[in-house]
Amino acid sequence: MTEVFKGSFTQQEPIPEDGIAAALDVLRHGRLHRYNLAPGEDGEVALLEREFAAYVGARYALAVASGGYALATALRAVGVKPGDKVLTNAFTLAPVPGAIASVNAVPVFVGVTEDLVIDLDDLEAKAGEASVLMLSHMRGHICDMDRLMEVCNRAGITVIEDCAHTMGAAWKGVPSGRHGLVGCYSTQTYKHMNSGEGGFLVTDDDEVMARAVMLSGSYMLYGRHGTVPPEEVFARVKYETPNVSGRMDNLRAAILRPQLAKLDDQCAAWNARYGAVEDGLRGTPGLTVVARPEAERYVGSSIQFLLLDWPDAAVADVIDRCKARGVELKWFGGAEPTGFTSRYDSWRYAPSERMPKSDRVLKGIVDMRLPLTFSLDDCALIARIIRAEAGAVWQEQAA
Repeated sequence: MTEVFKGSFTQQEPIPEDGIAAALDVLRHGRLHRYNLAPGEDGEVALLEREFAAYVGARYALAVASGGYALATALRAVGVKPGDKVLTNAFTLAPVPGAIASVNAVPVFVGVTEDLVIDLDDLEAKAGEASVLMLSHMRGHICDMDRLMEVCNRAGITVIEDCAHTMGAAWKGVPSGRHGLVGCYSTQTYKHMNSGEGGFLVTDDDEVMARAVMLSGSYMLYGRHGTVPPEEVFARVKYETPNVSGRMDNLRAAILRPQLAKLDDQCAAWNARYGAVEDGLRGTPGLTVVARPEAERYVGSSIQFLLLDWPDAAVADVIDRCKARGVELKWFGGAEPTGFTSRYDSWRYAPSERMPKSDRVLKGIVDMRLPLTFSLDDCALIARIIRAEAGAVWQEQAA
């Protein structure tokens, strides 16, 4: 009998009961705006900022409306101007080059390796082209951050980390987002904490944080933030930094605070599911499981594998066969973006040159979400389905 998976790849866990209770408290008192506080009240957003800064070991954290907003704010706060070039990954999602384009800067794409991380040799070759790198830890894969920072420090490149997929992850014990000058995170529904939309920006730099706070729309109420640079820093920047409003509200912060307290347990649960799928896929003919370095503490909220050098029609056949059995896979090699897939050549507002080595990798990337609503048995079943269908197509190609 042919096995079929009947679960949903887009159904997340419910908000924790303590998060629902905290949200109801906010709804009952009605003070949703982050600066609308009762006498002596800190507010949910300020408390969340302190807690998130402590979690990642940063001096400052700013809670904002989305991860994409955090990225664009970081670019503005470090001084990126219209026409400036910004290095970034060829393998990423649209909000990253979108953030660069939103400040009228120009993305310069850096290649991807078979480990699905930024190609550090290509980065070194392009280091003279820009003074900022927006590094995307795409789908939770972290490169050798020691070497990356050596390259960037030597070239005088400021690093902004896109940690939308690596909240809770680390490289050699250093939390993701803490190697560069700025770390940016997302709390969109399919990320590691869920507020529908939302995000964070973290840094240890006084002036970057002051500019980010002003950009977020402080209305000179920056003293009400959870982590605040000295007053004299604001005095230097407050009249020359525009308001580009993107604050988080107390309702979303109330939902997020209990999730942050449980984040490490959630990360462990994701990794158990990742391991179950990975184990089931190992040894599948023609399918490459992506290596994870020992120095990386990853969070397996999604999983990727490679069908390297397969004909397009064969990869599409695997995708269709798996879908017919209830398994939803995303393919980054398709000619047109579909759902959440896209490549550097998809963004026609951003000029690019062909990168044959990276194109080969991108053509082979298959991606799958792993929501925590899946059980370990679900994950084993999903792996069996992928293994069977990929194996069948491989045999047909061999014949």
